[in-house]
Amino acid sequence: MNHHPTDFSSSYAQARDKFLRAAQAAGLTVDANLHPLTGRDGEALAMDVVLDGDPNAHCLLVISSACHGVEGYCGSGVQIHALQNTAWRDAARAQGVAVLYIHALNPHGFSHVRRVTHENVDINRNFQDFSKPLPDNPAYREIHDLLLPEVWPPDAANAQATAQYIAERGMKAFQAAVSQGQHEFPEGLFFGGQAPTWSNQTLRAVLQKYGQQAQRMAWIDLHTGLGPSGVGERIFACADDAAAYTRAKTWWGQGITSIYDGSSASPFLTGLMWMAAYQECPQAEYTGIALEYGTQAPDQVIYALRGDHWLHLHPEAPEALRQQIKQDLMDAFYVDTDAWRSQIVEQAMDAMHQAVTGLSAA
Repeated sequence: MNHHPTDFSSSYAQARDKFLRAAQAAGLTVDANLHPLTGRDGEALAMDVVLDGDPNAHCLLVISSACHGVEGYCGSGVQIHALQNTAWRDAARAQGVAVLYIHALNPHGFSHVRRVTHENVDINRNFQDFSKPLPDNPAYREIHDLLLPEVWPPDAANAQATAQYIAERGMKAFQAAVSQGQHEFPEGLFFGGQAPTWSNQTLRAVLQKYGQQAQRMAWIDLHTGLGPSGVGERIFACADDAAAYTRAKTWWGQGITSIYDGSSASPFLTGLMWMAAYQECPQAEYTGIALEYGTQAPDQVIYALRGDHWLHLHPEAPEALRQQIKQDLMDAFYVDTDAWRSQIVEQAMDAMHQAVTGLSAA
């Protein structure tokens, strides 16, 4: 599929400008939900929302980016491409499907090249019922100090202890312990928070505003950092519901994976963002996937995340080290090649067309 590398950006400010210009060129209105803080370069931050199609359409497809900040460098490019793709827009309209683009769910992380929000929260672990006891992660508690050593890069003792843990438990167990989410260490990795974040509250308001008319609703949330480079794993993003899983496989193929049966590269998670679809749009039949594009090996991705969290705790770090840590994080979540970007766009557009066909089926 032909596409323009210029759909992708080298900063959040550039990505937002391209998204706003693409929406304007398409004759669409932007609903800017402004963030209370400013970006890395002093720019305004926003969760920008664009509806393409009939506001009263009974079928709604949500395409979202930057749930995990830095992953927006991928997802934003897909959204900008889609807004400029006349054939795609015409196909969705012809089948009676309105498309809701949510650009930069976590604009602060996108701008500052972090995976988490300004509250240091992973918003895809933050959609919990905070009136009840929060999930416990004893495996993370065991390795928290190991993950965030006093010095960076880790010294030989830390590297040896980490390697020993992986040798004894396995990489999959290490990955699960780190990424499953935890609510105990606010400065730690994959912190789910103790209260709803700005992104959580703002997204809920967006779903309430644009999703009330939908009788059928689909959601494709764009992610990076898991799996083989350039391969978009289609991870079932619904409640553990057999009918929805069957529907997702019918729409997107039998290769759909799930955290519920262990087939996904992702471990079992709680506090997932897309559960808000059930809570804010309860009238709609909901079907969704996370489209998860691979970049690097799991140990490299975790190492990059550890470095970024260490840097957040050590603002006194030398500039050269800061730049290296930020580059490591970018490389873990965005592969800066035309070949990778082509794979991203092609697979995303394929999944979006399949969603429209599924939504519009009688």
